Amino acid sequence: MPRIVPVSYEKLGNVFEKAGFKLARVEGDHFIYTKTGVVRPVVIPNRKDVPVFIIKNNLRTAGISRDEYFRLLTELNG
Repeated sequence: MPRIVPVSYEKLGNVFEKAGFKLARVEGDHFIYTKTGVVRPVVIPNRKDVPVFIIKNNLRTAGISRDEYFRLLTELNG
């Protein structure tokens, strides 16, 4: 299985949007995404490269598996 590596906030936001999340609001340099049925929002900082630990925490919060994450990322990259 491939390793999770840092990605840009734009790409990570696109992954969550493809998974059904909507951009709810922007607070400072953080983008907050929500989805019906998911209790906590997903928060993505505005960084060139979002660290792996933030990506993993957001995947856990969203209930997205590693396999699903890589599938969504592959679809975005074409």
